[in-house]
Formats: sequence, structure tokens, C-alpha cells
Amino acid sequence: MADVFQFMNLPRDPGQKFDADFRRSRFIEIYAPLGKNEAAEQAGRCLSCGNPYCEWECPVHNFIPNWLKLVEEGKLFEAAEMSHKTNSLPEICGRVCPQDRLCEGACTLNQGGFGAVSIGSVEKYITDEAYRLGWRPDMSQVIPSGKQAAIIGAGPAGLAAADVLVRNGVKPVVYDRYEEIGGLLTFGIPEFKLEKDIVRRRRAILEEMGVEFRLNTDIGRDIAFDELLADYDAVFMGMGAYQYLRGGFPGEQLPGVVEALPYLVNNIRQRLDTLPESEPHQSMAGKRVVVLGGGDTAMDCNRTSIRQGAAKVICAYRRDEANMPGSKREVGNAREEGVEFLWNRQPVEIVQLAGGLGVKLVTTTLGDADDKGRRAPIVVEGSEEIIECDHVIIAFGFQVKPEDWFEQHGIRTDERGRTLAAERQLYKHQTSNPKVFAGGDQTRGADLVVRAVFEGRQAAEGMLAYLGVW
Repeated sequence: MADVFQFMNLPRDPGQKFDADFRRSRFIEIYAPLGKNEAAEQAGRCLSCGNPYCEWECPVHNFIPNWLKLVEEGKLFEAAEMSHKTNSLPEICGRVCPQDRLCEGACTLNQGGFGAVSIGSVEKYITDEAYRLGWRPDMSQVIPSGKQAAIIGAGPAGLAAADVLVRNGVKPVVYDRYEEIGGLLTFGIPEFKLEKDIVRRRRAILEEMGVEFRLNTDIGRDIAFDELLADYDAVFMGMGAYQYLRGGFPGEQLPGVVEALPYLVNNIRQRLDTLPESEPHQSMAGKRVVVLGGGDTAMDCNRTSIRQGAAKVICAYRRDEANMPGSKREVGNAREEGVEFLWNRQPVEIVQLAGGLGVKLVTTTLGDADDKGRRAPIVVEGSEEIIECDHVIIAFGFQVKPEDWFEQHGIRTDERGRTLAAERQLYKHQTSNPKVFAGGDQTRGADLVVRAVFEGRQAAEGMLAYLGVW
């Protein structure tokens, strides 16, 4: 007989977390995977709430209690099929989603202090183990429609769109300027959060399903957008947000000041052995590093610098820890690995010093909350201080950069450069050019992987309706 008090009698277990001394010098995922018994036990802690808040907080609205029950019962392949009904990249979202702010944060068990069900760890276990045991998506009932769609961008939105299209008989051809698929999954998120074999495996799954990838291809440079419009029945744009936001203070152009995303891409390409010969490796070995920003990208830069052997890493953020935009879990991991945090510090200038650089900071207090609930930082007069360092990494976030060919093809954007693909159009995520659809960071600005997956899937549904397949 099942233990109805399993949620009390078994503690929350996200998987063994490697010791900080061990992991701070290794680019490997920091949580060991759950085994079959551990996954079943954690799944069995679910209360099967009548109104599961975890599903509501999940941006793709995963059938979480359903596949937890299947895992508990040992029905792994059924769990894999159920997981893929709502999420095209479940094993990736299980690794990189901020579950503490989403599904696990909404888990009813938190209210009793018992610790949320380890939803993310079970989610990645399902696909990892099912694939190892031979599971593959069942494509036997797919009827080819004769239609083809071009997808620009092999990031999470593009991959999700391709997944839905190919399952419904439309041939997706995915173009990407990088040498491997994944976009920021591969080139922006470090291996200690997502090992790259996981992305390569997803590529193999999609190729087996019938998705075609054409990499090292930049639309607008290597291939004109006109060719895609001529050769395909519909086009999806999921190029993402790669243009970094500047702080707007003096000294950002000084030597030794580094942009977050190029730094992360450089390190990953070095590790993948795909870094161009003309591009030197950016290593923080032996350096004093100051990272500016409080989001997950800033945490990635902090923890990458630590693993490269930085002498010291300081992270400065203009609000307090409770009001930071990134995952609290990632802050905790960075702190364990040796990152020092300076909260309520706002940069106002970067200056050149005899021994390197200096970051001029002012102390802040937090004022009233705005209409989005965020409290504005207020500068404390006379609180200036200078932190000496060798490198400054700026991680203030990213924005979309409209392509030069947008205007020519009637693709409209808003004042922030985001592609307009409103729900009020005839088909989901259709742009002002009826043949072109868009989703993910392309339309939202920089956001979570799981939201990009959701919008890629939604856009694919719009494309299927537009093509008359649905």
C-alpha cells in the first residue's frame, strides 16, 4: 500500500549536489542525476492537487502531476510521451528553468514546510533515462503534407517550432549562423548548468524525426530572405536577443571591460574547440573580476570566471538580494563557489587605474515599488567607493536587434526592436507579413528558455493553421 505520508517521510531530493571545492574547477553539471528509485520516490511525494498550481505556474503548462504519477508507477516511456505533449525540450528545461520561481515555487508542499517535489530533477530524468532505454518519438502516424517551412534560428523557440511542425507533417528546415544548434542553450549557458551532449542528443532526436539543419548560415548575408519566402510555404523567425544593454556611464569602452554574452560564447567555443583562430580566448585566470548585474547571465559570468581560475570575483547589483531578477538558486551556487556579492551598489563609472581598472560604485536604498512591483534604487549621497580590478564584465541583459531586411519585407517592430506578432492577427504569432511568424525572445525580448519553447510551439500551431494542415 502506498505511503500517504510520503511527502512528509521522504525529504525533498533534487539529486546529489557536488561539493563546491570539487565543482569550482570543473565545467560539469553540479547535480548528479536521480536514479530510478530516487525519481519514483520523489514523484511519489506529489499530492496530486485537484487544482495543480505547478501546472499553472509552468509557462508551457506541463502535465506535471500526470507524468509524476507515471514515473512513480514505473511507466517511463508513457511519462516521456506525456512530457513531450507540452514541451519540446523537457530535459533541457529540467536543467535550466528557475523551478524555484515557477513550478516548484508553486508546489503546495512549500506551504507546510516539507519542501517542493523535485519537479525539475524528475523532468530531466524522464527523457534522459527513456532515451537511454531506447525511447524515441513515435512518428509512425505522421502524414506528410507536402509543405515546407523555414526556421531562422536554432534556439529554443526555433527547435520547439520545428518539433511541432514535423509532428504534423510539415518539413522544417532550420537555419542558424552558429556551427551547432541550440543558440544560447549551446553558446550562452555554461556546461555547469547544461552539458552540451544534451543539446547534441536533442539534435539527433530532431533529425531522426525529419528536421533538417543548415548551420553556419546567416540569413541576410549567406542567403537572402527573399529566397526563403520564395522557396518555403511559411517562415518562422526565432533569432533571439543578442544585443547587450549598456549602462550608459563613462568608461564602458575601456580595455578590460567585457560584454557578458561574447565572454560566455568565447569560453564555450574554446571548450568545444570551435573558437576561430582569429579570436583569442578570454580567460580570467589569476585576474580580479567585477561582474555588474543581478540576473542569471551575471551568475553565469561569475561562475565561469571562478572555473577559469580568477583570483577574485565580485558581483555588484543595484538592488538587494530579495529584489534581484535572477534565480536565488543560482546566487546560492555562486556564493558557495566563492563569489562575493555587493548588494545595493550601482555603478556610475569605470576608471583607468595604474594597476588596472576601478569600478566606481554608489550605495543605494530601495524606494516604492513601480507598477510591476519592482522597487527603484535611490542613490545615497556621498557613498561613492572604488573597487579595483583587472576586468569588468557587464551583464545588464540583452535586447533584440531588428534585421536590415525587415522593412523591405513589411515586418514591423516596436520601439524596443521586438518583432510584432500579436495574438490579434488571424493566426497565432503571425507578423505583419502574413507568410512570416515569430516567437520567443524575438518577440518578447530576453526571457526564459521555457517561454521561448512555449511561443515556438504556439507559432507552429499558427503556421499549421495558415498552411491549412490543421
